[in-house]
Amino acid sequence: MTVRVQMVRFALVGVVNTGTYYGMYLALLTWLPYVAAHVIAFALSMVGSFFLTSYFTYRTRPTWRKFLLFPLTNAANFVVTTTGVYLLVDVLHFGSRYAPLIAAGAAIPITFVVSRTIMLRPDPVPREREPEPERVPQI
Repeated sequence: MTVRVQMVRFALVGVVNTGTYYGMYLALLTWLPYVAAHVIAFALSMVGSFFLTSYFTYRTRPTWRKFLLFPLTNAANFVVTTTGVYLLVDVLHFGSRYAPLIAAGAAIPITFVVSRTIMLRPDPVPREREPEPERVPQI
């Protein structure tokens, strides 16, 4: 599969993930405070995103290692978008209403690279233990 196809699939997973998050958030909001609804919806959508990214975007086997590293994609997105919003609003004097959209667009390629690195990096092969030397009884 080409990188271009992976990028398109990555974007589609992003759209599905956003819709899933928002739908769960609205459903949870009917009986939970908004922060709790956000946190639960965010966590559940990230789990779903991990499996979609594994199976659909990169066609790779999900592992515990990849699952535990996957939140780094969100961390990268957060750092890039937050930095981008600050630079756009405070340095370049863009409007604060549209700055997050521009920053989010800039974050997509970086998030893709982080995601691709995590998901396609081979898992380390466990080293075989060296057999213990045979003990010879001393007389």
